[in-house]
Amino acid sequence: MDKKTRERLGLAPMYAHRGYHDKPAIPENSMAAFRRAIKFGLPTEIDVHLIADGSLVVFHDDDLERETGVKGIIEDYDLSNLRKLRLEGTDEVIPTFDEVLDLYEDTGLALLIELKVNRGNYRELSRAVAKRLDSYKGPFAVQSFDPRVLVEFKKIRPDVVRGQLAKDFRKSTEGLPFYQIPILTDLMFNALSKPDFISYKFRDRDNRALRRSVDKKGTPEASWTIRTAKAFRAAERAGCIPIFEKIDPEELKELLKG
Repeated sequence: MDKKTRERLGLAPMYAHRGYHDKPAIPENSMAAFRRAIKFGLPTEIDVHLIADGSLVVFHDDDLERETGVKGIIEDYDLSNLRKLRLEGTDEVIPTFDEVLDLYEDTGLALLIELKVNRGNYRELSRAVAKRLDSYKGPFAVQSFDPRVLVEFKKIRPDVVRGQLAKDFRKSTEGLPFYQIPILTDLMFNALSKPDFISYKFRDRDNRALRRSVDKKGTPEASWTIRTAKAFRAAERAGCIPIFEKIDPEELKELLKG
């Protein structure tokens, strides 16, 4: 992707994945990880869920167990009960979307906001996120694996930059119904959702549909999840926006020098 296209869309040259975390001391999607990203001047990718009481919270998984040790689906909780949980044995709690936006708003650092659809709540989630972002003054873009989110944002907030997340689901089905695997892997909804960019798993980027969209149609491409300096440079050479984690601060400083 050329720099002018990226800047026209308001996309950052890279994003720290779920904050600049350093697990387990600094958990992913924690306020500590976000403060660390800001300290290093890093644009940041985050994940947003709509929970039972209508609150928006920043957390990756549908299930709470991996990060909190407690079994349960996050959408079934209200905020007061979520606040009792701790991330990866630290004192960090699951942040609200408001808290993260307030932290970033005056920094000038871009956010890449992934909407995490559960049980078909794409419309409610999209509208709640869009309403909150109406008053947000910082730069941002939204993305989702669920193309219905992109369609909904296109309808209700057509000026918001939208990205389609994807990977080769033939390699790992993630429990998807068989008919959805080619649809999502091969970006078949793009004709309807018309994403501004595509965020594809870096190891899977030889996908024919992706290459047609990026190489022939000029759609910007982001790559996830980059975990080494070597892969970071490879993504940049390929014209992709790296979405990265686990890169040592000293290596990161060298990468940011260009």
